[in-house]
Amino acid sequence: MDKRERAAVFRNRLQAGMAQTGITQSALARQAGVDRSTLSQLIKDDGARLPNGQLVAASAAVLGVSADWLLGLSDRPEQAEDLVASAISMTQAPRALVDEKIFAWHQEAEGYKIRHVPAGLPDMLKTDDILRWEYAPSLGKTTEQAMGASNDRLEWMRRARSDYEIAIPLSEIESFARGDGYYRDLSSDLRKPQLEKFRDLHAQLYPALRLHLFDQRKLYSAPVTVFGPLLAVIYIGQNYLVFRDTERVAAITGHFDELVRTASVSQRDIGTYFDQLIATMG
Repeated sequence: MDKRERAAVFRNRLQAGMAQTGITQSALARQAGVDRSTLSQLIKDDGARLPNGQLVAASAAVLGVSADWLLGLSDRPEQAEDLVASAISMTQAPRALVDEKIFAWHQEAEGYKIRHVPAGLPDMLKTDDILRWEYAPSLGKTTEQAMGASNDRLEWMRRARSDYEIAIPLSEIESFARGDGYYRDLSSDLRKPQLEKFRDLHAQLYPALRLHLFDQRKLYSAPVTVFGPLLAVIYIGQNYLVFRDTERVAAITGHFDELVRTASVSQRDIGTYFDQLIATMG
């Protein structure tokens, strides 16, 4: 873009910004701290005249747009801090079976592939007994109601046109099968049906549901969910860190793809893997 073209872009965008905000030339000149005649000449001049940096910055601040946009260096009128705020956000992550924010993201991404690395075992694939054991301490007397609402939502997600790829560390599955660590108080009478449910759901729903079992010693992953090309969410405990910009969503998607490539158990062997685990439990 040469100087004449950039000057034309500046004039057009300055007037567009004024029209959008409903501000007059006089008001803009006053708030930007420039002479009214100087601003008027810039707008009327059809030549290659460009304003100085101070006028551009002041005008951008008054109009609530970026200086880069006024000068044709960006196609996004938002200021830098607004772009960051819209691309990255942090929301609360309640300890609950029914998370309204998560469900809203699933609805938003209906029809896209959902890629998920859960913080433990995936809630949507758990038996009622496991859900009750895990959430009763935090939900108390509301556990049964929450489970009913959760199951309704999970059924909606299963009926939705989204495919699900869930990557789980082998160590998490094997720790669950042995009943150690986090699962040390969980009886085998509850653990065995859960492993059978993982096996059976994968067989019933494949390829709409794919389980990828990866070795964390080879490749670590934080809990993360990628909702198609729309957003990627990292779970950090009490909050979700949400990315909507294309570059970060693509990067986190690429990370998930690497988990799939390095999975230790192939899709055709998932059933056999769970059968072997179940057999070790007697």
